[in-house]
Amino acid sequence: MASKILRNSINSTKTQTLRSFLSHNHRVFSTATATTTNDSDTSFTFSPDTSTTTTTTGDIHLKGPKKETTPSSSVTMPMSFMTGSIVGKRFYKKVTTREAEDGNGWSVMLDYRTLKTPSKRPLKLPSSSLAFAIAAEWDFQETDGIRPFTMPLMKLACTALERVPVTRPKIIDNLMSKFNQDLVFCRAPNDNELTRGVYERQVAKIDPLLKWMESEFGHKPVVYTSFFGGKQDEGLVKAVESLLKQADDCELAAIDALTSASHSLTIAIAIIRGRLQLEEAIELIRLEEDLQVDKWGLVEGGHDIDVADLKAQISSAAVFLGLSRRT
Repeated sequence: MASKILRNSINSTKTQTLRSFLSHNHRVFSTATATTTNDSDTSFTFSPDTSTTTTTTGDIHLKGPKKETTPSSSVTMPMSFMTGSIVGKRFYKKVTTREAEDGNGWSVMLDYRTLKTPSKRPLKLPSSSLAFAIAAEWDFQETDGIRPFTMPLMKLACTALERVPVTRPKIIDNLMSKFNQDLVFCRAPNDNELTRGVYERQVAKIDPLLKWMESEFGHKPVVYTSFFGGKQDEGLVKAVESLLKQADDCELAAIDALTSASHSLTIAIAIIRGRLQLEEAIELIRLEEDLQVDKWGLVEGGHDIDVADLKAQISSAAVFLGLSRRT
């Protein structure tokens, strides 16, 4: 019963989310026109400051707008926005988008102010489609609190704008350090009655992906049965590393998120290159666990929640990448 309710909820959410992402709803996401104020460069800003008092610069903290006769220049959000906790009540009425003032990218507007990142950089998005989607996340927030865990696209955008440019080498090194232990390279033993079913399923489902990997990069992946992993051909390692170095900031942020969710850089690359659809990727990620579910049954409130969470993580990263590439 719980599983049925959850599936209905997921399907409903998927429909509503895609409608918000892809339709240019003029009621919510119409391009913002200039607002007559004394300050033409007003903005909302995130910052580590969690105080509820106003600052001498006119910043207003999330828990309550500053009551003053002139418009404030920013509204400060705590850094907890990036960690998932509720950061305060909704303080805006209307969410819109507009082209950035320099014509390079798109901005999200909360009422008449421009949204900024946690380090107070302008949130300049590469496409209007991504701006509309992030605007949908902000418009979705309830009046009793802003919930960052319901805003995966906003979080990925901040990661792409702030974290990736300054930590790109570390992100790539971290991804490559786990490549030899990639999920799809690990094969269950074929000589064990308990794992033979897993091995056969892996051959049927994962081998086509490994053949694609070989044709894509010119080197055959090595499979292994050791828990400690194996060592891939140096040519394959360099080819994958080269792909990561050539990725733009949005692509690298999406790859990092997909790899974290799937425990597989190979699956992440296959998704961004269109080799795997999302449902196919999720099937590969959960291959062994789904076999256990088939054998022993599904634990409601456990397995079904894990699947829903995985779908949310994989889908949000894929949607973020797709929308960032649109106009």
